[in-house]
Amino acid sequence: MNDDAGPPRTFKGLLRWATTPPQAWGVYLLAIILVWLVSFYAGTLKPKKTPEPSPPAATAPKS
Repeated sequence: MNDDAGPPRTFKGLLRWATTPPQAWGVYLLAIILVWLVSFYAGTLKPKKTPEPSPPAATAPKS
C-alpha cells in the first residue's frame, strides 16, 4: 500500500507542494509579511555612532 498523502521529503517535492494554488497564496503572503517584518526591524535599528572628529584647534591669525 503506497501512501502519497505524506509531507514532501525533498526540496523539489516541497517546491512543487508550495507552488500549487491553495498553498501558493499562503506562501506568497508569508513571504510578503516576512520581508515587511525584516525591513521594519532594520528600519528601527540605530546606526552605529562614529567618533566625531575633533574640530581643528583655533589659532590666532599671524600678521
